[in-house]
Amino acid sequence: MGHTPYGYRIENGKAVIDETASKQVKTLFQSYLTGDSLATAAKKAGIKAFHAGIGKNLQNTHYLGDEYYPAIIDPDTFEAAQEERIKRAEKLGRIREPKEEIKVVYPTSFRISEGTKRFDDPFQQAEYAYSLIESEVHENGGQ
Repeated sequence: MGHTPYGYRIENGKAVIDETASKQVKTLFQSYLTGDSLATAAKKAGIKAFHAGIGKNLQNTHYLGDEYYPAIIDPDTFEAAQEERIKRAEKLGRIREPKEEIKVVYPTSFRISEGTKRFDDPFQQAEYAYSLIESEVHENGGQ
């Protein structure tokens, strides 16, 4: 297992709630939901972390509880924080829409006609041979 999320500690191989830190996590969520910025909410909660780390804490599903971590945050509070995070990101224009990929069709089938000319120069012979290649795939992707 990797890093233990803030609000927990490991005792005898099991994750248990760190009471002091879990109160800070709850305060972080509540402050964020009342309109505080990430930095202000963390400061009120007494959590010293960078902006990105605070954002990751708000998205950490372990706080809901799973087979290893006990729950610190109830599902309604967690979901409200996610909705608020998305709402703020949209308001600031920070939601990236995936760009539509341009489909490029590469010829996959070729035809070569019988070569009748012979050149002494190998470069001329190769140029001639390549000029005989015809693509079977049309520009629109059809064959």
